[in-house]
Amino acid sequence: MKHRILATDKVSTAGLTPFEDSQFEVTSIDDSSSAEFAEALSQVDGLIVRSATKVTSEMLEGAGQLKAIGRAGVGVDNVDIPAASAKGIAVFNAPGGNTNAAAELTVGLMLSTARNIPAANASLLAGKWDRATFRGVELRGKTLGLIGAGRIGTEVGMRCLAFGMNVIVYDPYLTQTRISEIQSPVTDLDNVLESADFISIHVPMSDETRGLIGSEALSKMKDTAFLINASRGGVVDEGALVQALKEGTIAGAALDVYVNEPLQSDSPLREAPNLVLTPHLGAATHEAQLGVATEVAEKIRALLLEGAKGAALNAADLD
Repeated sequence: MKHRILATDKVSTAGLTPFEDSQFEVTSIDDSSSAEFAEALSQVDGLIVRSATKVTSEMLEGAGQLKAIGRAGVGVDNVDIPAASAKGIAVFNAPGGNTNAAAELTVGLMLSTARNIPAANASLLAGKWDRATFRGVELRGKTLGLIGAGRIGTEVGMRCLAFGMNVIVYDPYLTQTRISEIQSPVTDLDNVLESADFISIHVPMSDETRGLIGSEALSKMKDTAFLINASRGGVVDEGALVQALKEGTIAGAALDVYVNEPLQSDSPLREAPNLVLTPHLGAATHEAQLGVATEVAEKIRALLLEGAKGAALNAADLD
């Protein structure tokens, strides 16, 4: 009997090559709200999603034979892991596949806000030649404060060292081994907020990180500092950020992630000054989409053929 796999959210088909043999049958349905998707889900052993599909307990009620869920990406806040665990469904993610893409975008956002690149581009396309308005600042000699130094944060730090920046880190979960590996001073959150010229956030969404950067944190930053968030939207209090930008509490910011996605048309973020916005592009490269799809496909294949649960995020909760 073949193992059936359902892929949605336009998961890279090239990344599903681990299923290209007679033991598997793959179906791709990109509209997870459709009746067609619901019917297919009731008959599959594995489900692969990106960020658009919300794998809720209600959805899982209709997935009678599902054994594995693969999130083609890092964050799994769109998957109800406790509900999956209760049904004995393994949940996998792909923490390594989009590391480079997310790190490169972060540096791009940093440069964009420091050098006013999007605003200068819009001005030039509008027929102007206004060099004085868009005078920026250099990265060399500035201090980067990393909030979170996992895979992506570490890669960002390495790239910024190459720009001649100083890097300091806040991450309460670093082991001594990791501290020695990242080769940057580890300090407390207040010191990062108060000392850094650029602050880049690289933490997962959790009860501890939700609203981590609010009005109090923003008030501790230099008025010449820039905030970059390409991790999870809820880590930054969007209302507080808008206010800080309008009042000049900080010099600028760049966001790739938001509390609600897609970003609402009437979001105050759209009107905030000195703010660069991108539509969750952290993993939006051909290479990253191939990498994360392949990574979760290999894990699901190993589970279905060999019973390998060790890589599951909820391995401890599975029978």
